[in-house]
Amino acid sequence: MRESGENYLETILMLGKKNGFVRSVDVATELLYAKPSVSRAMAILKKSGFITIEQNGNIILTEMGLKKSNEIYERHRLITKFLMSTLNVSEACADKDACRIEHVISDEVFSKIKEYIENK
Repeated sequence: MRESGENYLETILMLGKKNGFVRSVDVATELLYAKPSVSRAMAILKKSGFITIEQNGNIILTEMGLKKSNEIYERHRLITKFLMSTLNVSEACADKDACRIEHVISDEVFSKIKEYIENK
């Protein structure tokens, strides 16, 4: 999965936790993307089995989508915490950079960051 797909899944997860439901317009508003771009992305995520879309437009993460979005969110959360605690980076900066790093970091490096944070 590409970075953009991961960002969409993470956004769907977070909006669902925040609002209790997610629609394409909510994703577009959150990410500041055009509605047609989000609609196209939702079609790809649906075809790939990560989401379903109900009759009323609510976007639901499938089991596979929930698993993937939770993995992405965990990476984001722990990388943010790592940058703040070890490098004394501001939360805003750490959060912004974690959003980029979470998509390219190797499993090995992430595993070491996770181990470091959990044992700190």
